[in-house]
Parts: sequence; structure tokens; C-alpha cells
Amino acid sequence: MPLPVYDPACYDQQLADKVARYRADFAHLSMPEPEVFASPRLGYRMRAEFRLWHVEGQVHYAMFDPAEPKKPILIETFPPAHPRIDEAMGPVLARINASAELRRRIFQIEFLATLSGELMTSLVYHRKLDGGWEADARALAADLGILVIGRSRGQKCVLERDWLQEAFELDGRALRYKQVEGSFTQPNGEVNRHMLRWARRQAAAIGGDLLELYCGNGNFTVALAPLFGKVLATEMSKTSVYAAHDNLAANGIDNVAMVRMASEEISDALAGGREYRRMRGVDLPSYAFSTLFVDPPRAGLDAATVALAARFDHILYISCNPDTLRANVEALSATHRIAAAAAFDQFPYTHHLECGMLLVRH
Repeated sequence: MPLPVYDPACYDQQLADKVARYRADFAHLSMPEPEVFASPRLGYRMRAEFRLWHVEGQVHYAMFDPAEPKKPILIETFPPAHPRIDEAMGPVLARINASAELRRRIFQIEFLATLSGELMTSLVYHRKLDGGWEADARALAADLGILVIGRSRGQKCVLERDWLQEAFELDGRALRYKQVEGSFTQPNGEVNRHMLRWARRQAAAIGGDLLELYCGNGNFTVALAPLFGKVLATEMSKTSVYAAHDNLAANGIDNVAMVRMASEEISDALAGGREYRRMRGVDLPSYAFSTLFVDPPRAGLDAATVALAARFDHILYISCNPDTLRANVEALSATHRIAAAAAFDQFPYTHHLECGMLLVRH
């Protein structure tokens, strides 16, 4: 697949084609007409990662065409990147090229931005970083007003902090999220807000308690928790669990219990399997679960989690892979119907489509 072409004039047709495939793939499951949430045409990516290519003592941003993976395509700007990233790309590269310490054996740079205006850049090296590097990196961070992190094998140099503070309005609430460098965050900030609003609308009239799997840093947890009596949220990544605890506290959410468990383990615990040490202090019988919320990785739900989902009256499913979503919904079709559907264009100018579904027991 060649590098995508970022042409806003083609955007509407590309999105229409993706949604048409979505409709066709789920037609046999009587999917209702999906709500479609478009992305900003440009400036939508909150994360961007580039190789740095050395040419005659200077480094350049580089991307690679999969058809010619060894041939770099040198670039100066990246229109899909959020303006905070796009505006910093030139000044950051100029400072790297002006400093032998910052330039020597650097091979990659990663940007992370927030809707609230913060920016972090991670500089990745094939060498050990020392005091000379740190001095020049601190000057770079101070002069450009950004956060800088240095990485090399077995080494992480954090100059100030390794997280950003995201903040935005959602349904009249001011939400705050800690986004930690190196952990998963939503790549398209505006489309993420669409997903949160849509999920809240589906859950608004359900009531009862919520079980959330794959909760990450609490992106959906913070948005959905006020709509339910109690929430049990699970996540495997330690970094994400710590961030989720911080985000729940920052947003005044006090009805969520967090456990660091895999979906298979929580499925076993709820089915009356063995006792899990990490479930101590969680009074499972006290929960009146009405709803399961899942936002799984591309592999979708495993068989045990599908069996667990079948026990819930309502399933809110956000998927980054329509193929595994279809397989999971087909497996649940004996017990559930599709009550609502949505298409979220997280990745414009690619074939990827984020999907949302509300499944309701027959």
C-alpha cells in the first residue's frame, strides 16, 4: 500500500466508501443506519512518529512507502498532524541540526499533542544519553515551550514530566486526562469526543451498574461513570491503571473500582471461577450489572469474553476492526440485536474505520 494522499477534496467520497462497506458487511445482521462522524480534514492527528534520516551531517523527517521500504521519503511538514505538532516540526528539527549533542545518532522522533495545547516530543537514539545531551535538550524544551524526553536502549531521560494534561468540554462537563508518554491515547482528539458523546447517549437511559473491559487510562470510564450506579473497570497495563486512577480523581469520579486483570480473568471471576487476589476488596455480588462496555484491541473479544457478554442486557462495543466486530456480533446474534450503530473516522485517507454498536438482548 503506498503512502496515503491527504487531499481534502477526496475526503467525503473516501468516507462514503468506508461507510458503504460497513453497511454491506453488517447487512445480514439487520444493522440500523449508522450515525457517521467525520474527522477534521487536516490537522486531526494528536500523535505522529517519524524516522530521522541523516544526509550530509543534517537530519530530516522521513517516511517510507511500503512498496519501497528502504527508500526514505523526506518531508518537511505533515498536514494530518494537529497544528501544535505541525508548527513545532520545523523549529524542533532546526534545533536538533544546530546541536551536535541532539543530532548525534538520533534516529526517531515522536510527537504527542493535546486539545488543551500541550506538546511533548520524544527523541530516540542509538547511543547512551549524557549530561551534554541533557543540557541541550533542556534549552530546546525551554525555548520552544514543550516537554522533551530522551530515549535509548534501557534509558529514559525525563526532563520535567513524562505526561501531558488533556482537557476538553463534553456535554457541559470539563474533563481532564493525564496522558502518559508511551501509553495508548486516542489518535484523533475531535473524533474521540464524538465517540464519548455517542457512547453517553446510548447509555443515558439504561441505569444499573457498568462493567468496563480494556479501560486504558479511563477515557470512556470518566465520561460514562456518572450515568451508572457503580462501575467495575479492568485494564492490564500498569501505566494505564495508574493514569486511570489519577484521571478518576481529577474528575471527581468516586463510583469506580479499578482492577488490573485480563478480560479472560474477569470473565472467569464473574462466572464463579477461582478467587483472584486482585479482586480482594471488590464485592462482586453487590453489583447489579446492566451494561458491558468494551473497546478491545484489533483481535476483538475472545470466546470467554463473548460468553460473558451474552449474559448482559446491554453491550456497548467500540471497535477498531470491523472484521472482528462482525465475528463477535455474529456470535452474539442468538441473544442480542443491534439497536444502534455508528461510524467514527479516526483515520482519514486510510481504509481503517472505528465502529460503535449498542447491542440489546432480544
